[in-house]
Amino acid sequence: MGTDAASLVTAVAAVDVAGDGVGRLVRPADRLQRPAPGPVLRAEGRSVPRVVEGYLWGAMTSGGWAKAAWALLFPFSLANMAHWMLPPVPAGHRVGTPLLATARALVRVAALLLTALLVTQLAVVTLDLVAVQCLAPGVDCLSWVPERARAAYPFRQAVGLLPVLAAVFVLHRISRVRWAPDQRVRQVVREDLPGRRLVADPDTPSLRLLHLVVGLASVSVLVLGGPVEVPEDLLARVLWFAALGLAGLCLLAALLLDDPRGAGGSSLDDAVRRAFSPLVRRVLLGLAVVLLATAGLTTPLAVEVAGTGPTVEVVVALLCGVVVLFGVVLLPLALIGRRAYWAARPREQRPWAGGWMAAPVLSFGVLLGGGFGAGLAIAVGQLIGTGTRLPAGYEPVALLWGAAAALGVVVGAVLGVVAGVRLLRGSGYAEAGLLHPDRPADAVRAWRIAGWQRRNLHRVVLVVSSVLTAGAAGATSLRLTGFTSPWWADALSAFGVLALGALAGMLLRAVYNAARQPAAGRKLGVIADLASFWPRDAHPAVPPCYALKVVPELTARVVEHLKDPGTRVVLTGHSQGSLLVAVTASRLLAVLPQRDVERIGVVTAGSQLQWAYPRAFPSIVSHPSLLNLFGALNGRWRSVCRGTDPIGGAVTTWARQVYDGGLLGTGYRPDGTEGPLTAAARSPHGALVLGGDHFVPDPMATPLPGRRWTPGTLAHGDYPADPEWDRAVAMAAGLNPDASERGDLAWPPRPAGSPKEEALQDKDVKDERAQPKADIAGDEGTVAT
Repeated sequence: MGTDAASLVTAVAAVDVAGDGVGRLVRPADRLQRPAPGPVLRAEGRSVPRVVEGYLWGAMTSGGWAKAAWALLFPFSLANMAHWMLPPVPAGHRVGTPLLATARALVRVAALLLTALLVTQLAVVTLDLVAVQCLAPGVDCLSWVPERARAAYPFRQAVGLLPVLAAVFVLHRISRVRWAPDQRVRQVVREDLPGRRLVADPDTPSLRLLHLVVGLASVSVLVLGGPVEVPEDLLARVLWFAALGLAGLCLLAALLLDDPRGAGGSSLDDAVRRAFSPLVRRVLLGLAVVLLATAGLTTPLAVEVAGTGPTVEVVVALLCGVVVLFGVVLLPLALIGRRAYWAARPREQRPWAGGWMAAPVLSFGVLLGGGFGAGLAIAVGQLIGTGTRLPAGYEPVALLWGAAAALGVVVGAVLGVVAGVRLLRGSGYAEAGLLHPDRPADAVRAWRIAGWQRRNLHRVVLVVSSVLTAGAAGATSLRLTGFTSPWWADALSAFGVLALGALAGMLLRAVYNAARQPAAGRKLGVIADLASFWPRDAHPAVPPCYALKVVPELTARVVEHLKDPGTRVVLTGHSQGSLLVAVTASRLLAVLPQRDVERIGVVTAGSQLQWAYPRAFPSIVSHPSLLNLFGALNGRWRSVCRGTDPIGGAVTTWARQVYDGGLLGTGYRPDGTEGPLTAAARSPHGALVLGGDHFVPDPMATPLPGRRWTPGTLAHGDYPADPEWDRAVAMAAGLNPDASERGDLAWPPRPAGSPKEEALQDKDVKDERAQPKADIAGDEGTVAT
């Protein structure tokens, strides 16, 4: 969200201490711009020295025109995310394993067809609308272009095809961008911890080649008259068969390329990857470029390009078929995952849509991509005017979006009324009254609104996707049956044209504002943070995965700190940063000896690690993996949360209730099990500590001498301002924040052993107290050590 270095480490100024400029490690700075120590930490009855470092990774997701334009690739990112949202399947499952491979293959094919749709829709704009219709000799359109240029060969051909080649080249360049770790550390992955499969380098030349070739081949088919009718001219017929053959080869290879990263594919997958050697890739790409150039230069530009409508419609039909088939295949996969993994879990912790959420996300990405392309064509057609005609297939698209927009307005109004009534009349969140005894009505209302947003975010996506899918089904039926729309449908079509134009205009305006004013691009930055976290397993032309750089660098930095035997390290992450520190802690557990594992801890704040990620990505960040991480850290994972936070929530507890004036609940235990917890303890600053969760009052209870005061409701921001933050850091470090001056034992209590072992443990504690301690801090769009 554009967090700068100083605010990340909660200081007036900050200075870099490590990193390569893209991933920056910073510390608070003094007046001479030298690294300064952090504020001391009160724990175990004394002041513990503390070093605060912050990791800034915002440069990987925002800043400048290039990164702002990545928002235009959001439909591609949704298709790529759908691949990571597939439900888990037990190893060796006779039915689930082939179904999972089929689902992955269908996502890759859908992503490939989405690229073809984008490129062909761009060709409709540049080749059909501009080059053929607008720049035709004698047409009163773009009058500043002289007649001599309009009639000159190959001026119009170049105007129509060069933007397409430029767009394909841009996609190629984007797919080659990757964030390489500045420091190398051995990446060992434990399958039972969060973030499995997020290790291998996703740079996949084979997948990149398939998308480039299918885009160029699709435009070649469009220029040659479309995929339905075979050209009569011999040269055109040869080119037509060659283009269709290339497109078919790409679709077949996408089906067989099971693991583009090469991290664990089958023998067939390895054979496909070896078949696309560097020489073969150059030959196929050169052949696709030659085909398009030859087809474009040899085909006469008539009154209209006959192949635009059939090509776009065939690609859309193939996309719809693949998405429907994907949804059908996903149903038994979700049932298998339910029986094997989450049938016994509470309802609020089960995957969204029963593990079927990948289907509406993929559908939404396809419809959004098709709508943006159609909106761009409609907007350009309206802009240049002078009697330009869009392909026949665009009329059902306008009707689709008009019906969907109208239905969305009606459904949104109904849901808004229902939500308002439930928010005003609902009950629950009794813990809000414990945190705010003086103003329970306001507190409960704020908790209820934030909780409603967390509970219903996925339902909004489901409703939008369902509305668009219903509109798409209706528009497709009209097109296939040749049914003439009634008079009242003209109003819906006009509304659809307005909606599509507004969609394209708002997205382009958002990109422009994000590039010109970084503060205005924070919303795009949040979307980029989510979309860019996942490696390119389904679509190569998406923003590069920053997790493959951040996690190794954080791991290396923690290992470096732990070389000092008297140092303890606490990884803290806010919002999206909480996912990064959880994956980093998992890597550390796999590479560190046990004596060093006991010196690391985790603090998350405003985290989505319970209500969002395990439900959206159940095979990558599952509840059992989070439980294993909590148990491996022996309770040194603390989560600071506010009930008023609409984005973050509790991580380690659930089923909370108030009984006899105390807060009870179920959650993770330090021994790696889950079950009922002891009643929440009241901290000195008014927070409720239940299990690993620290529920802090919002607004803060009262100003404290010597501490920064932030009035008002903070919701998702500024968690370190709360005095409970330091207590959570101390507990994550294994220290007792409430010990008296005589110096009690470290927190949590260590298991009792033999008298000799207890004496050694006591000696270790005393030795550790004589050494400085360290922790690492984080914030939104950032992670810190």
